[in-house]
Amino acid sequence: MGPLELADLVGLDTRLSNLEYLHSMLGEKYRPSPLLYKLVAAGHHGKKSGRGIYTYDEDGEKIVH
Repeated sequence: MGPLELADLVGLDTRLSNLEYLHSMLGEKYRPSPLLYKLVAAGHHGKKSGRGIYTYDEDGEKIVH
């Protein structure tokens, strides 16, 4: 599992929250990506929502395009 699949597994909304905290405590190195904000705002929270970096079916399996 690579870092993007792991982000989907944990949840992009959770990753965003973690990065916002790290950014506030540790500075610019941890500023969340604008793309991450856009994905979360669009409801793409990862595996739990069926959409994230990847798309998932109703069984939670990654759909390969």
